[in-house]
Amino acid sequence: MKVMQRLLVFTMTCAVVAASSFALAQEKKGATVGMLRCNEADGWGMVFGSTKNLKCVFTSSEKGAKPVHFTGVIKKYGVDIGFTQNAVLLWAVASTSDKFTPGDIAGSYGGVTAEAAWAVGLGANVLLGGSKKGFALQPLSVQGYNGINAAGGITEVELKAAP
Repeated sequence: MKVMQRLLVFTMTCAVVAASSFALAQEKKGATVGMLRCNEADGWGMVFGSTKNLKCVFTSSEKGAKPVHFTGVIKKYGVDIGFTQNAVLLWAVASTSDKFTPGDIAGSYGGVTAEAAWAVGLGANVLLGGSKKGFALQPLSVQGYNGINAAGGITEVELKAAP
């Protein structure tokens, strides 16, 4: 029972850190250029972290723009215990540049994460980075999934243009 209480406290602490990081990300954000939706592969958290594949689609806020596909990997470092499936992450994509092409989203992102699930779960991630380090995946991602899981810590996402 104490382990679950500690895990809950840790997860809530990570959520507070994520909210604080969100405030910092807001200061750096430029124009919102679209939405990134990622489907995360099913899998187990391995206590001190996990690595799962992503399949993503970027939808530009410009009318008539075609969706752009990405593949990637999400790595979580910290506490990640349990199993998740059917995970979907949604991010608003903001750019600090006035010159933007969807392929610029590819690159490395880093930030914080907090999530919890019992049958149905929710998570929050704040990430900054990209090919020119001028992108924010924000505000907080909305993550929904099925499973039994608790996670909190540092998150790294690597996105590549899909072949």
